[in-house]
Amino acid sequence: MRSSFASTRHMTNVTRSAEVMARARDLFPGGVSSPVRAFRGVGGEPIVVARGEGARIWDVDGNEYIDFVLSWGPLILGHASPIVLDALDSAMQNGTSFGMPTELEVQLGELIRQRMPHLEMMRFVSSGTEATMSAIRLARAFTGRDAVLKFDGCYHGHADSFLVRAGSGVATLGLPDSPGVPAELAALTLTAPFNDLEATTRLVRDNKRGVAAIIVEPIVGNSGFIVPDRGFLEGLRALADSAGALLIFDEVMTGFRIAPGGAKERFGVTADLTTLGKVIGGGLPVAVYGGRRDIMERVAPSGPVYQAGTLSGNPLAMAAGVATLTALTPALHARIEKRTSALVEGLQKIGDDLSVPLTAGCAGSMWGFFFSSKPVRNFTDAKASDVKLFRRFFHAALDRGVYLAPSPFEACFMSAAHGDAEVESALDRLLGAMEAAVA
Repeated sequence: MRSSFASTRHMTNVTRSAEVMARARDLFPGGVSSPVRAFRGVGGEPIVVARGEGARIWDVDGNEYIDFVLSWGPLILGHASPIVLDALDSAMQNGTSFGMPTELEVQLGELIRQRMPHLEMMRFVSSGTEATMSAIRLARAFTGRDAVLKFDGCYHGHADSFLVRAGSGVATLGLPDSPGVPAELAALTLTAPFNDLEATTRLVRDNKRGVAAIIVEPIVGNSGFIVPDRGFLEGLRALADSAGALLIFDEVMTGFRIAPGGAKERFGVTADLTTLGKVIGGGLPVAVYGGRRDIMERVAPSGPVYQAGTLSGNPLAMAAGVATLTALTPALHARIEKRTSALVEGLQKIGDDLSVPLTAGCAGSMWGFFFSSKPVRNFTDAKASDVKLFRRFFHAALDRGVYLAPSPFEACFMSAAHGDAEVESALDRLLGAMEAAVA
């Protein structure tokens, strides 16, 4: 592979981005509406996006990038997909919000259950945090217990219970926990290393008050891309059963990305409750929690566990979700997966050829890498990777027109719009970026 970008910089002007960010910092904490966007994990100034189309985005200075963040996962059909835009245009003609039942809710719910039959009943919400928070409340009510077990570096949204040893922006900013979370509530959250079934079992069995739920990302995406060891998820299923706890799969990120039917299809393990988001909204704010009927029937108004939302089931989000899941056939999923594998194999070869310690992996259309000479199995391993090299590589890739997640602790994504030409071009640019990062 030959690099044509090794000695040239892609970005010649980011003046407009800097001007916009200066205004933003006067309005928003850190100048952003979500922490990782501030580039604190990689240093430097964020770019300000103006528009997207297919596999590419353009910033306000006119610079073009091949995008592997894709709004942090939702855009599996690519930016400004005509399929989604047409669905939104049609839905908007009838109104943007009703706060009443619509047939679009039923259509999207049926599509989700077709792919994931174990979601016997579900409830739409507007964000992943709402979904996981609601699932935990429901698990506590169903079991009559208070404690929850999560895994170091896994991120399940910003509800109080989840900000103990969390991943994503919490890890990027180097925050062990979050101020504002009462110690009494934090004490109800147990944490174990991902892929350590022995430590997890010990924690559950030693907790005298009993554990209501074990919540896990089936494939971790918020400490970087980390896959479960063989038997780990099966072990969690057996442990939850023996302890009388519920098993919750947080598939806000992995849902409809690691397999057409999510973790159940890929690993053969069925969770009691599952949370979904991102892909099911096609780029609009939507999430869902669901699972066994006997559990979900505890949710109001069928049962006493209260949860509500004015914009839950919003018709625009439902229309975008229906369009996205309808278009995302198993055949299309397989094509995206094939190109994801080609990209990851190419990136691994770049590292090997340049003698750079690198471990890269993928599942479906979700992928990631660490600058590490050994496999990364948990958050401790992730933090031991070469974060300084990642920062240099990130900026070298950005300079050459490739937008990666601006944190060493976040996964990346592919879309249907990333064709063979985009993969080849990205690898050519990433070769130049790697050469520059290690020079």
